Amino acid sequence: ADSLSDIAVLKVKAENLPTVQLGDSNSLEVGQWVVAIGAPFGLDLTATQGIVSALSRSLPDGTYVPFIQTDVAVNPGNSGGPLFDLSGRVVGVNSQIYSRSGGYMGISFAIPVNVAKTVIEQLKSNGKVDRGWLGVAIQDMSQDLARSFNLNQPDGALVSSVQPDSPAADAGVLAGDVIVAFGDGKVRSSSDLPLLVGNTPVGAQVPLKLLRAGAEKTLNVTIAKLGDDKEVASPVAKAQSESGMLGLGVATLSSDELKTRKLDNGVVVEQVLADGPAEQAGLTVGDVIVSVNNQPVKSAADLKTAVQAAPSGKPIAMLIMQGEQSRFIAVNKP
Repeated sequence: ADSLSDIAVLKVKAENLPTVQLGDSNSLEVGQWVVAIGAPFGLDLTATQGIVSALSRSLPDGTYVPFIQTDVAVNPGNSGGPLFDLSGRVVGVNSQIYSRSGGYMGISFAIPVNVAKTVIEQLKSNGKVDRGWLGVAIQDMSQDLARSFNLNQPDGALVSSVQPDSPAADAGVLAGDVIVAFGDGKVRSSSDLPLLVGNTPVGAQVPLKLLRAGAEKTLNVTIAKLGDDKEVASPVAKAQSESGMLGLGVATLSSDELKTRKLDNGVVVEQVLADGPAEQAGLTVGDVIVSVNNQPVKSAADLKTAVQAAPSGKPIAMLIMQGEQSRFIAVNKP
C-alpha cells in the first residue's frame, strides 16, 4: 500500500473475474460528464453522475495527488469505487468529499487513474513507491506578495525556506526565490510543484526556472528520494523588547533560542495590536520574523530599521516562522 496516494494493491486468488478498462485521466476536461459507482451507506451498485468541476486540485492531506474535483454525489461507502467517463473507462478512484455535515455537499474528489497506474506498477515491482524530493517549503503568491517582490503577476511557488543539505540547497535555491517552472512543467501555483517533483525519478537532473530579485534564473537540480523524517520545533523563552510601527512588540532571540529553532536569526513576536497592519497580515504571538524584504532581522532595532526603509504604500515581504512552518506574508506599511 502507498499511504501518500491512498492506493493499495490486493492479490485475489480467483479466475474469470469481470474487469474494467482503464482510461486516460490526462485527457479529462472541465465540464466533462462522469459516473461514479459504489456502495454509499451499504447500498451496493449505486450509480451517480455529474461533471468534472476542476482538475489537479491540491488538498491538505494529498500533496502528491492532483485530485479530480467533481459534483458527483459521493457518500461514505463510495471510497475506492471507480469514476467512469461516458465510454465506460475508469478515469479515477473515488476518494473523499468536502462536507460540513459528513454527507455529500456537491464537492467530491477522485484520484486520477494515471496516478493509480504509476503507483500500482511501483508497488508490484518494488513493493513501495519512490518519489522525488527537492527540499523546499513553498507557498502561493498573493497579489500583495507579488507587488512586494516587484513582480507583475502572482504566479509561481514562493520559496519560504530551504532545507540544509537538500537538492535545492545544493543547487543554490534561496528563500525568496519564486519557482515558475520545473523541467518541462510550468509552476503557476505552489500546488503544482510537489506533483512535478514527486513524479520525477530519483537521481534525475532537472532545470529549475525561478525569479530572483525580479530577474529570471535557471538552476540545475538533482532530485533525491523523499524520506519520512520530519523536523520538530521546541518552545523558547522570550525577553521583551518592541518595535511599534506595524502594531507589534518583538523580542530578540538568544543564540540558544535560535539554535533550538534551527534559525540563524530572527525576532519573536510578543504582542500584536488589534486591527494593526501586523494583525491584518496574519501575524500572531509566538511567530518569528526572520527577514523583511529579504534583509535578515537579528534584533528589534533591525526590524524597525528595515520597516522604516521600506517604501510607504507598498506591501512589505516578511518571512516568518509559524510553528514548524516558514512562509512569506505581505504587511502593508501605514
